[in-house]
Amino acid sequence: MLDAPSSSPRLMLVSEDPLARGALARVLSDQAEAWTVVAAGTQEELESARGEPPDVVLWDTGLRLEEGAAPDLGAPVLALVADEAAGELALGAGAKGLLFRDVAPGMLGAALHAVARGLTVFEPGLAQVRAAPRSTAPSGAPGPDTLTPREREVLGLLAEGLSNKAIADRLDISEHTAKFHVNAVLAKLGVQRRTEAVVRAARMGLVTL
Repeated sequence: MLDAPSSSPRLMLVSEDPLARGALARVLSDQAEAWTVVAAGTQEELESARGEPPDVVLWDTGLRLEEGAAPDLGAPVLALVADEAAGELALGAGAKGLLFRDVAPGMLGAALHAVARGLTVFEPGLAQVRAAPRSTAPSGAPGPDTLTPREREVLGLLAEGLSNKAIADRLDISEHTAKFHVNAVLAKLGVQRRTEAVVRAARMGLVTL
């Protein structure tokens, strides 16, 4: 096990469920090496309130994880997942460590210390997730079948000039998830800017301007 840092590590706790946040905060407070929970809230709340970055982010993904990006709070993310499917999504979203949601307190504390130091941590039961191949953007020019149905919807809304927030409102998803889909569209089209994505998609017949 890694030695604990000399100073109390700073942690942000991300969960959409206030009961889960409360339970995790109590678990952390009961650790022999106390954690300083500098903020706790939903992903949208914490990303909007941006302050000094913590040492590590603990992300409770809930009982069901949809596609999205890991919390962007300036620190590595340890994700708590319900199953292997959620683990794959969390890993693809940028998490640096994976544990099951019912992890023992001692393992949770050790994993948080490791992830805070830049290490990658996987619970043994999630070893297959660690080894699973992750999808990557195609190296060549994508065809119409490259984009998922949701990404094609997002592309159409980009062509309308909508912002991430407006896209989220239109599709009834979170702004963070909308941002994730927009970034995926840009990557698959091999462009850096939204306008470039629309122009390339129009040339490919994916959208009509």
